[in-house]
Amino acid sequence: MLNEEKIRLMTGISMFEKKMMKESIPANRYFKSDYVGSHLIRSFIAYSLTVCLCLLLWVLYRFDDLINAMAVDDLISLGVRLVFYYAAGLLAYLVVTWKVYSRRYDEAAGRLKIYQAKLRRLEKNMTSSLQRKTGRKRVSDRTFSIQGKTETILWKI
Repeated sequence: MLNEEKIRLMTGISMFEKKMMKESIPANRYFKSDYVGSHLIRSFIAYSLTVCLCLLLWVLYRFDDLINAMAVDDLISLGVRLVFYYAAGLLAYLVVTWKVYSRRYDEAAGRLKIYQAKLRRLEKNMTSSLQRKTGRKRVSDRTFSIQGKTETILWKI
């Protein structure tokens, strides 16, 4: 006879492994600070490269105006403003990155806890049904003993 609870657990575990396991693996491999920190470093590098490329394109587009019309003082004030805008944009981008990846880590860790609880429940269900069917007695946490007519057999799950 089929055990419906066992089928539901196995189906839920299988669906999690297919859909959510790729996203949840980093939560299992890293501490939260390491996971978020690595994404902050990536975001810093990506933002800096993007700003540099945009600034290069703008300078190339406005090269004649910058050389002919601006004095040294104007160029220095423009540079100070650009650095200020870069720092403000970088700060905002890193705050958003920190919030997004902190939330992703927390959600993945929660999903992994549910997954592990389902695995424990399935294991408990399997061992109890195995004990009922075969009459095996529990010897230790993962070892069962089968009492035969002539010998004792130890079986690991």
